[in-house]
Amino acid sequence: MGKGITSRSEDYSQWYNDLVVKADLAEHSAVRGCMVIKPYGYAIWERMQAILDKRFKDTGHSNAYFPLFIPKSFFSKEASHVEGFATECAVVTHYRLKNDGEGNIVVDETAKLEEELIVRPTSETIIWNTYKGWIESYRDLPILVNQWANVVRWEMRTRLFLRTAEFLWQEGHTAHATHDEAVEEAERMLEVYADFAEQTLAVPVIRGVKTENERFAGALETYCIEALMQDGKALQAGTSHFLGQNFAKAFDVKFTSKEGKLEHVWATSWGVSTRLMGALIMAHSDDQGLVLPPKLAPIQVVIVPIYKTEEEKANIDGFVQTLTNELQDMDISVKYDDRDTQRPGFKFAEWEMKGVPLRVAVGARDLQNGTVELARRDTQTKETVSQEGLAVTIENLLGIIQENIYHKALSFRSEHITEVNSYEEFKDVLESKGGFISCHWDGTVETEKRVKEETKATIRCIPLDAKEEAGVCIFTGKPSGKRVLFAKAY
Repeated sequence: MGKGITSRSEDYSQWYNDLVVKADLAEHSAVRGCMVIKPYGYAIWERMQAILDKRFKDTGHSNAYFPLFIPKSFFSKEASHVEGFATECAVVTHYRLKNDGEGNIVVDETAKLEEELIVRPTSETIIWNTYKGWIESYRDLPILVNQWANVVRWEMRTRLFLRTAEFLWQEGHTAHATHDEAVEEAERMLEVYADFAEQTLAVPVIRGVKTENERFAGALETYCIEALMQDGKALQAGTSHFLGQNFAKAFDVKFTSKEGKLEHVWATSWGVSTRLMGALIMAHSDDQGLVLPPKLAPIQVVIVPIYKTEEEKANIDGFVQTLTNELQDMDISVKYDDRDTQRPGFKFAEWEMKGVPLRVAVGARDLQNGTVELARRDTQTKETVSQEGLAVTIENLLGIIQENIYHKALSFRSEHITEVNSYEEFKDVLESKGGFISCHWDGTVETEKRVKEETKATIRCIPLDAKEEAGVCIFTGKPSGKRVLFAKAY
């Protein structure tokens, strides 16, 4: 067990909190519900940003930035949207402070805003108000815009990365001339997210659509990717929404079609957030600390020298410089930890805690023998290998580690998808095993809510690959045409 980390079996929630802090990812701030993302944690988020940003641009999207503050009146224009966010909004009411004459800073009651401003919980309203000035003709479409930003949702119960009052994300907002183009865009971006989760984060996900009760506020359809964490709970890892013409109608965004008709625009929005950091931690990490897939790790290889004399250190330095150059030419990130303030054992434990995929230890005897010791973070195994062709050995091993981390998570998920055909069986599996529970549902919001009230499980999605299958709802006994996935979730 990593020093200072509660074991997963003892207390999974505390294990998570301990790991986030001990791995130097984030910490609680002086502001209620908000976190400080520390440099190492932010480096991981930057890797996510860079990889996703390229994928967005490869699919034709451009980045822009819109205001943090949104006039309150904008929210009232789309009824279901405001209802969905009303209880989470932070509201700015005044624009000035003053000294009260007794050394205290207070709000200047004379500086009240004519209209309150909502601190951005999501940007549909401000963006569609803006798009009205950008769109006149079909020639202006499609608009494919993404925004990297922070948002505020006033959560009452917070957890680092998973649920904080302020968090970081990206939000895509696109405008299209037809229904089919918008649906195609929403589905395309869902696949971008799914491929990123599986190929980069090594987190297997289920692609699906949300039920009416779980849809994004203001959407006609919400597509999602759902991941399973090691404690058997689900985590929504990304969403893509087909918004129809709801926001275009709310903000009167019309265009002249090729046929000369005036029509409302069709819309999508899609986003992922720093919740992905939580998914990454809970899907792969262990009692020794963080486990990072090589494609995402800010440091893929750490090299630790072991020496007694300065002469030995100088010889090792020369070897490491050559190896580092070779690895960097392969686009592999390397850290040479030659600090003389810490012993090798301390460094081993520190980089294990931080999840660096591969550790190279090299000493004076290794130089004589033409070998090094490689230690894998994913399996916690060590092997002595030749220095000949070492860079290629490392490159290949990083690929193996990436695949192993993914398949380990995939095997866990496969073992925790359980088909049930009765409510009693449903409740038994939920408590004894957890994971995704595949069962029939009658399609009503009432049944979905009753099951949630009684078990705390929700319908995570209707899988896109769900087969037509005649059955009966486990709760009401009414007919059902396909299975859905229930789970307890974060």
